[in-house]
Amino acid sequence: MSGPLEDIVVVDLSRALAGPHAAMMLGDMGARVIKVETPGAGDDTRGWGPPFVGPEDDPISTYYLSANRNKESITLDLKSDDGRDVLTRLVRRADVLIENFRPGVMDRLGFGNDALHDLNPRLVVLSISGFGHDGPQGGRAGYDQIAQGEAGLMSLTGSAPDDPQRVGVPIGDLLAGMYGAFGIVSALHERTTTGRGQVVRTSLLAAVVASHAMHGTAYTVAGQVGRAQGNHHPSITPYGLFHCADGDVQVACGSEALWVKLAEGFGIDPAAPGMATNRERMAHRDDVIATLNEAFSTWRLDDLLPRLAELGVPSGEVRTIDRVYDWDQTRSQGLVLDIDHPVLGSIEIPGPPIRLGDNAFAGGREEHLAPPALGQHNDSIRAWLAEEDTE
Repeated sequence: MSGPLEDIVVVDLSRALAGPHAAMMLGDMGARVIKVETPGAGDDTRGWGPPFVGPEDDPISTYYLSANRNKESITLDLKSDDGRDVLTRLVRRADVLIENFRPGVMDRLGFGNDALHDLNPRLVVLSISGFGHDGPQGGRAGYDQIAQGEAGLMSLTGSAPDDPQRVGVPIGDLLAGMYGAFGIVSALHERTTTGRGQVVRTSLLAAVVASHAMHGTAYTVAGQVGRAQGNHHPSITPYGLFHCADGDVQVACGSEALWVKLAEGFGIDPAAPGMATNRERMAHRDDVIATLNEAFSTWRLDDLLPRLAELGVPSGEVRTIDRVYDWDQTRSQGLVLDIDHPVLGSIEIPGPPIRLGDNAFAGGREEHLAPPALGQHNDSIRAWLAEEDTE
């Protein structure tokens, strides 16, 4: 173990994606994460696929692999005396507990927030819900795509206002996990002063609303309701996806100086009527897009990207997932990990997005643990608890 959180013990009662993602972030930074799963079935995502890999009689979900690195797995029936006893002992020794049950479930299990803090006043509890823990719809179940729609994100995504689209990854779950992890480390820092833990709450609704960025203030301050506008920026032109002879290219002109470089580099008058300023270009955005598409139409992508780079204009291609993971730049950032899985053997999985200091490796630890098999650490965790009890 290594990393800034190596002295932190996390009990992960969560399943699916938001809670497991938060726990995985802590594990990436060195925390010991003990994932508590239902006997026989485990985390819901163990059954989510395709694709599945490994033995036909016990296939492994790649969805599960994406959210559970750097964890240990213990199976507990929390409705049994033994399961409640082991969880009680884990809580007493933990620094953090993560759960994303519907509001009220933890109380019915006998592990509501008051009970948890009676067992361990220093415990930081992260509780993630779908739409919040109170309010008129606080008890609603939360799934990512429903939250994307309810929280307005789908209305901003798509080719046009009448074409709402979900983001291609479960972004509400991922953001809730990120905000949850940030809340945890904030509460842990506060604990160094107060000596007490507290409850951190977030939700899919809160996470998606917090991601509105300029669309949020456009409405709350200016009364303007954002709508889906395809692959072009709602406030900057040119900034979006354009077409060339054999594919697509993305161009971002975030300043007037960049616009001048781009226009002059392709024989366009940057001061022509309707193009001199960003405000003018936004008012004539369709004309600007058409002009650039025409200018790029004879260029092949392999020639166009070097030309844009030569001009100093930020640009890029649209890569498929395979080309992202095979890209030497991706691998140079530690974003692909080689790990030994207990069933699959040597495999590659996506790695953590944070590097600390001058470390060449990603995350806060040099060695990363494979996502565990169901109940893989039953014996070792129980042995550790027995040793702790003795001491």
